[in-house]
Amino acid sequence: MPLMLLLSCSLFTFFVLYAPQPLLMVLATQYNVSPASSGSLMSATMLPLAIAPICYGILFTRFNPLRILKYAMFLLAITCIIFVHMPNFELLLATRFIQGLILPAALTAMTTYIGQQYQSQTLHKNMTRYIASSIMGGYLGRVLSANFAAFFTWQSFYYFIAVMLVVLALAITTPSSKFSPSKHTVPSSPKDYLRPLKETRLFRLYCAVFCMFFCFSGLLNYLPFILQTRFHIIDNKMIGWVYTSYLVGAILSLSTPTFRRYITNNWIFLSAVFLTYSISIALLSVSNLNFFVVIFTLFCACMFMIHSTAAPLVNQLSKAPTSITNGAYVSFYYSGGALGSYIPGLIMQHHGYTAFIISLLLVSLVGLVLVAKNYKHGMSTMRG
Repeated sequence: MPLMLLLSCSLFTFFVLYAPQPLLMVLATQYNVSPASSGSLMSATMLPLAIAPICYGILFTRFNPLRILKYAMFLLAITCIIFVHMPNFELLLATRFIQGLILPAALTAMTTYIGQQYQSQTLHKNMTRYIASSIMGGYLGRVLSANFAAFFTWQSFYYFIAVMLVVLALAITTPSSKFSPSKHTVPSSPKDYLRPLKETRLFRLYCAVFCMFFCFSGLLNYLPFILQTRFHIIDNKMIGWVYTSYLVGAILSLSTPTFRRYITNNWIFLSAVFLTYSISIALLSVSNLNFFVVIFTLFCACMFMIHSTAAPLVNQLSKAPTSITNGAYVSFYYSGGALGSYIPGLIMQHHGYTAFIISLLLVSLVGLVLVAKNYKHGMSTMRG
């Protein structure tokens, strides 16, 4: 499968995941629900994203990931059409939950395929490209969703996504020869699956990724409400373009290789970035819009640096099959997203914005402690 086709699949898959985020105010109004309840549209998708990869990781050791990716793309296209025709919020949530069961199949298939096809530096480079496509998908999914809602209707964006998913699925070809399963021992039970996660450094890294995405998901999920209540921005187009900081942060994260020339130890680098991540969260308490946008950009850049370092690092540390390693990564990543999409919203709704920021800061500091402990665990095996 050409890498560009896989990256295009990644782009539109993330459209499905993040398209509702800038529309939460619109959907809250249309379905007459509270901001925290509308935020559950993201949690409803990320909850199965946090659990399903545990099963998919085992499944993909036996089946061709490209075949599963193809079917997942078709199913996502169908759910996009269904989503726009839901008459009430409960059915909207149910549709998002179903998408959450399908999305990890696509995501785990893509990371598994990369992990199986590439090794060493090529693995790191292509995994970074995959992460870049997921970043672009998250950015464009949010911006285009907001702008389609402003200039056309929010439903029209979902029709566009559905058509593109079908086109890409038709372009995926699977080899006619029989797929060769992983050469690793295939786990026969959940206990066997979880055994590789008992490795201390790997488990800490997974937990740090959980903390990282909890904070990121919490802030981005409630960004439209923050912009409305603190900065009086209610225009969907303006809200969509504030997400441009997300893309600028992603571009700034491309400087990671430059920093890595000076900080070669993975754990020292991750500790430094987590510290900056925590500082940026604390600074988001300011009331000046221009300063907020600058710090938000730094916040996004730190998240992408952590993600692009941690994703290939787990593949280097783990002795499990690549499908299981990446399935576990997706599970921890979106477990943080599922909780971060809902709990901080409840805190902000009942205790205000300052409590919201403090909750994100505390979780980020836990991530910092975890990667710092890995550095202390033993420097000789930490360089990846």
